[in-house]
Amino acid sequence: MSPEKHADELLARIRVHGAIPRHVAIIMDGNGRWARERLLPRPLGHRSGMQSVRAVVKGALALGVEWLSLFAFSQENWQRPATEVGALMSLLEEYIAREVDELREKGVRVRVLGDLERLTPAAAAAVDRVIRDTAHNDRLTLNLFISYGSRAEIVRAARLLARDVAEGRMSPDDIDEEAIAARLYTADCPDPDLLIRTSGELRVSNFLLWQIAYTELYISDVLWPDFGRRELYEAVLAFQGRERRFGRVSA
Repeated sequence: MSPEKHADELLARIRVHGAIPRHVAIIMDGNGRWARERLLPRPLGHRSGMQSVRAVVKGALALGVEWLSLFAFSQENWQRPATEVGALMSLLEEYIAREVDELREKGVRVRVLGDLERLTPAAAAAVDRVIRDTAHNDRLTLNLFISYGSRAEIVRAARLLARDVAEGRMSPDDIDEEAIAARLYTADCPDPDLLIRTSGELRVSNFLLWQIAYTELYISDVLWPDFGRRELYEAVLAFQGRERRFGRVSA
Protein backbone atom coordinates (compact mmCIF):
# COMPACT_ATOMS: atom_id res chain seq x y z
CA MET A 1 0.00 0.00 0.00
CA SER A 2 1.36 3.43 -0.94
CA PRO A 3 1.98 5.98 1.84
CA GLU A 4 -0.69 8.26 0.35
CA LYS A 5 -3.32 5.52 0.26
CA HIS A 6 -2.43 4.48 3.80
CA ALA A 7 -2.81 8.10 4.90
CA ASP A 8 -6.25 8.30 3.28
CA GLU A 9 -7.35 5.14 5.11
CA LEU A 10 -6.14 6.57 8.42
CA LEU A 11 -8.06 9.77 7.72
CA ALA A 12 -11.24 7.75 7.16
CA ARG A 13 -10.74 5.99 10.51
CA ILE A 14 -10.19 9.31 12.26
CA ARG A 15 -13.45 10.68 10.88
CA VAL A 16 -15.33 7.67 12.22
CA HIS A 17 -14.09 8.38 15.73
CA GLY A 18 -15.00 12.04 15.38
CA ALA A 19 -12.86 13.71 18.07
CA ILE A 20 -10.50 15.99 16.14
CA PRO A 21 -7.96 17.99 18.18
CA ARG A 22 -8.68 21.67 17.75
CA HIS A 23 -5.03 22.69 18.16
CA VAL A 24 -2.03 20.52 17.23
CA ALA A 25 1.51 21.59 18.09
CA ILE A 26 4.65 19.92 16.72
CA ILE A 27 8.29 20.03 17.79
CA MET A 28 9.96 19.39 14.44
CA ASP A 29 13.13 17.50 15.35
CA GLY A 30 15.59 15.31 13.49
CA ASN A 31 16.66 17.29 10.43
CA GLY A 32 20.34 17.16 11.34
CA ARG A 33 20.25 13.46 12.22
CA TRP A 34 18.40 12.70 8.97
CA ALA A 35 21.15 14.44 6.99
CA ARG A 36 23.96 12.81 8.99
CA GLU A 37 22.57 9.32 8.39
CA ARG A 38 22.70 10.06 4.65
CA LEU A 39 26.16 11.67 4.80
CA LEU A 40 24.64 14.99 3.74
CA PRO A 41 25.27 18.54 5.03
CA ARG A 42 22.90 19.61 7.82
CA PRO A 43 21.28 22.36 5.70
CA LEU A 44 20.01 19.67 3.33
CA GLY A 45 18.22 18.08 6.25
CA HIS A 46 16.48 21.37 7.00
CA ARG A 47 15.58 21.75 3.33
CA SER A 48 14.05 18.26 3.26
CA GLY A 49 12.08 19.18 6.37
CA MET A 50 10.31 21.89 4.37
CA GLN A 51 8.45 19.18 2.47
CA SER A 52 7.17 17.79 5.77
CA VAL A 53 5.81 21.22 6.69
CA ARG A 54 3.84 21.23 3.44
CA ALA A 55 2.55 17.69 4.07
CA VAL A 56 1.49 18.42 7.64
CA VAL A 57 -0.33 21.61 6.65
CA LYS A 58 -2.16 19.60 3.98
CA GLY A 59 -3.02 16.95 6.55
CA ALA A 60 -4.24 19.48 9.11
CA LEU A 61 -6.52 21.05 6.50
CA ALA A 62 -7.98 17.65 5.63
CA LEU A 63 -8.59 16.89 9.31
CA GLY A 64 -10.29 20.20 10.01
CA VAL A 65 -7.74 21.24 12.65
CA GLU A 66 -8.20 24.92 13.50
CA TRP A 67 -4.72 25.71 14.84
CA LEU A 68 -1.36 24.20 13.87
CA SER A 69 1.74 25.33 15.77
CA LEU A 70 5.20 24.41 14.47
CA PHE A 71 8.39 24.95 16.49
CA ALA A 72 10.71 25.99 13.68
CA PHE A 73 13.62 27.85 15.31
CA SER A 74 14.38 28.26 19.01
CA GLN A 75 16.25 31.08 20.72
CA GLU A 76 18.95 28.53 21.52
CA ASN A 77 19.35 27.85 17.78
CA TRP A 78 21.04 31.26 17.40
CA GLN A 79 24.06 29.64 19.07
CA ARG A 80 24.56 27.25 16.14
CA PRO A 81 27.31 27.93 13.57
CA ALA A 82 26.70 31.10 11.59
CA THR A 83 26.59 29.17 8.32
CA GLU A 84 23.76 26.96 9.60
CA VAL A 85 21.82 29.92 11.02
CA GLY A 86 22.21 31.75 7.73
CA ALA A 87 20.96 28.70 5.85
CA LEU A 88 17.92 28.48 8.13
CA MET A 89 17.08 32.14 7.57
CA SER A 90 17.39 31.63 3.82
CA LEU A 91 15.11 28.59 4.01
CA LEU A 92 12.52 30.65 5.87
CA GLU A 93 12.58 33.20 3.07
CA GLU A 94 12.39 30.45 0.45
CA TYR A 95 9.50 28.67 2.20
CA ILE A 96 7.46 31.85 2.36
CA ALA A 97 8.17 32.83 -1.24
CA ARG A 98 7.26 29.34 -2.47
CA GLU A 99 4.19 28.71 -0.31
CA VAL A 100 2.51 32.06 0.35
CA ASP A 101 0.20 31.99 -2.67
CA GLU A 102 -1.02 28.46 -1.97
CA LEU A 103 -1.43 29.16 1.74
CA ARG A 104 -3.55 32.18 0.90
CA GLU A 105 -5.65 30.23 -1.61
CA LYS A 106 -6.25 27.36 0.83
CA GLY A 107 -7.45 29.68 3.59
CA VAL A 108 -4.41 29.38 5.87
CA ARG A 109 -3.62 32.34 8.10
CA VAL A 110 0.07 32.46 9.02
CA ARG A 111 1.39 34.00 12.21
CA VAL A 112 5.05 34.10 13.21
CA LEU A 113 5.65 34.17 16.96
CA GLY A 114 8.85 34.84 18.88
CA ASP A 115 11.59 37.44 19.26
CA LEU A 116 11.42 38.61 15.65
CA GLU A 117 13.78 41.54 16.18
CA ARG A 118 16.67 39.09 15.79
CA LEU A 119 15.68 38.04 12.27
CA THR A 120 17.77 39.14 9.32
CA PRO A 121 16.21 42.04 7.35
CA ALA A 122 15.36 39.73 4.43
CA ALA A 123 13.75 37.13 6.69
CA ALA A 124 11.82 39.84 8.55
CA ALA A 125 10.52 41.21 5.25
CA ALA A 126 9.38 37.72 4.21
CA VAL A 127 7.63 37.24 7.55
CA ASP A 128 5.84 40.58 7.19
CA ARG A 129 4.69 39.56 3.71
CA VAL A 130 3.20 36.19 4.66
CA ILE A 131 1.45 37.65 7.71
CA ARG A 132 -0.02 40.47 5.63
CA ASP A 133 -1.03 38.33 2.65
CA THR A 134 -2.82 35.67 4.74
CA ALA A 135 -4.27 37.88 7.48
CA HIS A 136 -7.90 37.50 6.38
CA ASN A 137 -7.92 33.69 6.11
CA ASP A 138 -9.85 31.65 8.66
CA ARG A 139 -9.76 27.97 7.64
CA LEU A 140 -6.53 27.13 9.53
CA THR A 141 -4.19 29.28 11.61
CA LEU A 142 -0.56 28.24 11.18
CA ASN A 143 1.65 29.46 14.04
CA LEU A 144 5.33 29.40 13.10
CA PHE A 145 7.45 29.76 16.24
CA ILE A 146 10.74 31.37 15.25
CA SER A 147 13.40 32.74 17.59
CA TYR A 148 11.16 31.43 20.35
CA GLY A 149 11.72 30.20 23.88
CA SER A 150 8.92 29.55 26.34
CA ARG A 151 10.77 30.79 29.44
CA ALA A 152 11.58 34.03 27.63
CA GLU A 153 7.92 34.32 26.64
CA ILE A 154 6.85 33.98 30.28
CA VAL A 155 9.47 36.54 31.37
CA ARG A 156 8.10 38.91 28.73
CA ALA A 157 4.58 38.41 30.10
CA ALA A 158 5.81 39.11 33.64
CA ARG A 159 7.44 42.35 32.49
CA LEU A 160 4.23 43.46 30.78
CA LEU A 161 2.28 42.76 33.97
CA ALA A 162 4.86 44.60 36.09
CA ARG A 163 4.57 47.61 33.77
CA ASP A 164 0.78 47.58 34.02
CA VAL A 165 0.99 47.50 37.83
CA ALA A 166 3.66 50.21 37.97
CA GLU A 167 1.61 52.50 35.72
CA GLY A 168 -1.58 51.94 37.71
CA ARG A 169 -3.58 50.00 35.13
CA MET A 170 -3.99 47.02 37.48
CA SER A 171 -3.15 45.94 41.02
CA PRO A 172 -1.03 42.94 42.00
CA ASP A 173 -4.20 41.22 43.22
CA ASP A 174 -5.56 41.32 39.68
CA ILE A 175 -2.80 39.03 38.42
CA ASP A 176 -4.16 35.55 37.79
CA GLU A 177 -3.75 32.80 35.22
CA GLU A 178 -5.93 34.63 32.73
CA ALA A 179 -3.87 37.82 33.07
CA ILE A 180 -0.66 35.92 32.36
CA ALA A 181 -2.16 33.97 29.44
CA ALA A 182 -3.40 37.21 27.90
CA ARG A 183 0.18 38.48 27.65
CA LEU A 184 1.66 35.42 25.96
CA TYR A 185 2.25 35.25 22.21
CA THR A 186 -0.62 32.76 22.05
CA ALA A 187 -3.14 34.98 23.82
CA ASP A 188 -5.80 34.60 21.14
CA CYS A 189 -5.58 30.85 20.50
CA PRO A 190 -6.57 27.82 22.58
CA ASP A 191 -3.98 25.70 24.36
CA PRO A 192 -2.80 22.72 22.29
CA ASP A 193 -4.83 19.55 22.58
CA LEU A 194 -2.01 17.45 21.14
CA LEU A 195 1.77 18.00 21.14
CA ILE A 196 3.79 15.82 18.75
CA ARG A 197 7.55 15.47 19.04
CA THR A 198 9.44 13.79 16.24
CA SER A 199 12.77 11.88 16.27
CA GLY A 200 11.98 9.94 19.45
CA GLU A 201 13.33 12.51 21.90
CA LEU A 202 11.48 12.58 25.25
CA ARG A 203 11.52 16.28 26.13
CA VAL A 204 9.56 19.45 25.35
CA SER A 205 12.62 21.67 24.73
CA ASN A 206 11.31 24.92 26.19
CA PHE A 207 8.26 24.95 23.90
CA LEU A 208 4.89 26.28 25.12
CA LEU A 209 5.60 25.38 28.76
CA TRP A 210 2.62 27.37 30.07
CA GLN A 211 0.24 26.31 27.32
CA ILE A 212 0.78 22.52 27.45
CA ALA A 213 -0.24 22.02 31.08
CA TYR A 214 -2.97 19.54 30.05
CA THR A 215 -1.88 18.75 26.51
CA GLU A 216 -1.66 15.14 25.35
CA LEU A 217 1.91 14.22 24.33
CA TYR A 218 2.78 11.95 21.42
CA ILE A 219 6.35 10.90 20.64
CA SER A 220 7.14 9.74 17.12
CA ASP A 221 10.40 7.95 16.34
CA VAL A 222 10.23 9.30 12.78
CA LEU A 223 12.76 12.00 11.91
CA TRP A 224 11.10 15.21 10.77
CA PRO A 225 12.01 15.01 7.04
CA ASP A 226 10.24 11.61 6.94
CA PHE A 227 7.15 12.84 8.81
CA GLY A 228 4.07 13.33 6.66
CA ARG A 229 0.29 13.00 6.56
CA ARG A 230 0.38 9.33 7.58
CA GLU A 231 2.42 10.05 10.70
CA LEU A 232 0.21 13.01 11.60
CA TYR A 233 -2.90 10.87 11.31
CA GLU A 234 -1.35 8.12 13.42
CA ALA A 235 -0.76 10.69 16.16
CA VAL A 236 -4.36 11.90 15.95
CA LEU A 237 -5.68 8.33 16.12
CA ALA A 238 -3.63 7.80 19.28
CA PHE A 239 -5.07 11.04 20.67
CA GLN A 240 -8.59 9.83 19.98
CA GLY A 241 -7.95 6.73 22.06
CA ARG A 242 -7.11 8.69 25.20
CA GLU A 243 -9.34 9.96 27.99
CA ARG A 244 -8.62 13.61 28.78
CA ARG A 245 -9.40 14.30 32.44
CA PHE A 246 -7.69 17.68 33.00
CA GLY A 247 -6.81 16.65 36.57
CA ARG A 248 -10.28 15.30 37.35
CA VAL A 249 -10.96 11.78 38.61
CA SER A 250 -12.45 9.60 35.89
CA ALA A 251 -16.01 8.45 36.29
